[in-house]
Amino acid sequence: MDLAFTKMQGCANDYIYLDCRAAGLPQQIEALARKWSARHFSIGADGIVCICAPQTPGAAAFMRIYNADGSEGKMCGNGIRCVAEWLRTHDAACAARDELLIDTLSGPKTLRWQGEGQWQVEMGCYSAMAAGLPAVHMGPGPLVGCTLSAAGRDWNVTCISVGNPHCVTVVEDVDGMDLAAVGPAFERHENFPERINTEFVQKLDDTRIRMRVWERGSGETWACGTGACASVAALTELGLVPAGEDIRVELRGGDLTIRVLPGRRLLMTGPAVTVCEGTAKL
Repeated sequence: MDLAFTKMQGCANDYIYLDCRAAGLPQQIEALARKWSARHFSIGADGIVCICAPQTPGAAAFMRIYNADGSEGKMCGNGIRCVAEWLRTHDAACAARDELLIDTLSGPKTLRWQGEGQWQVEMGCYSAMAAGLPAVHMGPGPLVGCTLSAAGRDWNVTCISVGNPHCVTVVEDVDGMDLAAVGPAFERHENFPERINTEFVQKLDDTRIRMRVWERGSGETWACGTGACASVAALTELGLVPAGEDIRVELRGGDLTIRVLPGRRLLMTGPAVTVCEGTAKL
């Protein structure tokens, strides 16, 4: 049996998008995510995003994310922009709408079209408290400027939840990091019982940072929207970048713009690009 798909990317964070609104999730979606995400052997992606029937009145769809290892994520900042772009392109009811509400496992998110292939997302509020991540053995929080022993050394970290968990570390030379060596030690650290996404961040100036990310379930990816949000939130908490201003986050796959609003609310703006469409065997 063949299944239609659309491959899309936001700052090179690429996923396989499936329209599941009528038929529901494919059987054994976790195994399908592992199969189709395998680069060089299949379509290749950071995972599968399922566009499902909405759960909230007024919402256009419900986003479900399955990582390359088959595990389910709660939220994906780059992915949700692509869902909005897919709906605007493929659904006549959404084609003329400049604002869309999309359900996620982290709650509904509002997106606004900013022009060709650009979307702004209201990402909600972030938290640095241990219970929201979750994190253990680190106290209740806020987990700002904490010490974490991993990969044979101590790191100064700030832990941020933006609907999914992140551990942010400021470094002097992010391009020189060996993420394959240190990333797994963070992801599966005993302090993070549900695993964690890890960002290594270099401050370039007061409104620009450079970031690399090790995502739980996917390894190093070229971009992470929630990771960019968490990084700017962390640097704001540390007093390294200002709240209320646009901060450009330079990723391996492109740039995102993040702003911390009053009440620790986050606003993200970035691209959503269709790569190709086709069918593949289940």
